[in-house]
Amino acid sequence: MKYFLDSAKIDEIKYAYNTFGIDGVTTNPRHVMLSGKPFLTVLGELAEWAESENIVGWEKFPISAEIDPHIERADEMIAAAKKISALSPNFVIKIPCTEDGIAAARALEKEGIRTNLTLVFSAAQAIIAAKNNSLFVSPFIGWKEDNGEDCAQYIADITEIYRNYGWLGKTQIICAAVRTPKQIVDCAVAGADIVTAGLAVFQNSFRHPYTRQGMDIFREAWDNTAV
Repeated sequence: MKYFLDSAKIDEIKYAYNTFGIDGVTTNPRHVMLSGKPFLTVLGELAEWAESENIVGWEKFPISAEIDPHIERADEMIAAAKKISALSPNFVIKIPCTEDGIAAARALEKEGIRTNLTLVFSAAQAIIAAKNNSLFVSPFIGWKEDNGEDCAQYIADITEIYRNYGWLGKTQIICAAVRTPKQIVDCAVAGADIVTAGLAVFQNSFRHPYTRQGMDIFREAWDNTAV
């Protein structure tokens, strides 16, 4: 399973890459807002950083960037996507899973511009992403679980459907809006390709009270042993 960082803060991205080797980045308008920087400034920083790390290209390190969510028509989505894609070969364009969004993603993929069909909340929506050869599909987890839905089965259904039709790995499943370590595990058990989460979620997944307890026991033993 690959880990993507869900963030637009360059310092977080650098830290996560150097500390635990994230495999990509996903951004959205809210993350850009929280960075406190203009949209194009954020994209420029991400592109420059990828180049400095010699990880240029979506094949090496995909960075999902979202088009203006006010745009609803397919032709306008395509135009916006082309502008963003031209800024860096790392950029994968996030397109909403609406009827016009599906048409836009289909057209962009035919032109070689890779897409991430996002705001997916059902297995039925996930099917169309694979049929149209999107690089990524982003089924959301946290929002659904907030409303009492079973996301473990939801992701399992998507992976099984993709396996049935030879789509698994061709359109990669990004479990998005992941908020807890348990959700990471549920997605891994279901066979999803990628989990994207905030830095704190990943950090919490690395922690366990028994690890800390074990360190305390071993430190005490070390301190009471002659060197």
